[in-house]
Amino acid sequence: MALILIADDSPTEVYVLKKILEQHEHQVIIAEDGEQAIELANTKHPALILMDVVMPKLNGFQATRRLSKDPVTSEIPIVIVSSKNQETDRLWGLRQGAKGYLSKPVTEEQLISEINTLLGF
Repeated sequence: MALILIADDSPTEVYVLKKILEQHEHQVIIAEDGEQAIELANTKHPALILMDVVMPKLNGFQATRRLSKDPVTSEIPIVIVSSKNQETDRLWGLRQGAKGYLSKPVTEEQLISEINTLLGF
């Protein structure tokens, strides 16, 4: 259905998200940090990005801000998927350009509903 970039440095979290997405017939590419997420977004042009916040090199807030301000990637919806679950974190993520914010652990229903809404499925 869609190419989705998962940006997360946790192999367990990547496995869980990837499994859910593949069950719903999405293609998945993986970035292990914010810098790699920006690079893959620019070269692969995914339909949507699932962005963790706490990552090495460039955190998810920084990567989201850069992607949302870059004309090449600004149209790609970003959903932050993070264990940082305070309302201030959610608001900050949205101010950086994210279109959605889900708290870990995310359920399959939450994830697919958010993706379908943003991609118009």
